[in-house]
Amino acid sequence: MNVWIAIGMTVLGCYAVKLAGLLVPAGALERPLVKRLAALLPVALLAALTAQQTFADGRTPVLDARAAGLAAAAVALLLRAPFLLVVAAAVVVTAGVRAMGAG
Repeated sequence: MNVWIAIGMTVLGCYAVKLAGLLVPAGALERPLVKRLAALLPVALLAALTAQQTFADGRTPVLDARAAGLAAAAVALLLRAPFLLVVAAAVVVTAGVRAMGAG
């Protein structure tokens, strides 16, 4: 497939999705179930992206230093640490595990 055809198809697809969102009646968006799903969807997508980036290398599941960093971030979150400290803990643990040659 030509790259420009793929780009054009992507542009049309994005426009169609945006247009479909604008055509949804306002009353449908005010329903409690829709509001709850809209609030939870970003969290689910972020969790899926985090899992995919942590436990996969593109072809197979892996368990390496990234998993240790994610575990450190989870512990920091359980301890109610500020967000920057959570990120710092994940970075330090991941770098430490990689420096030890385990990941």
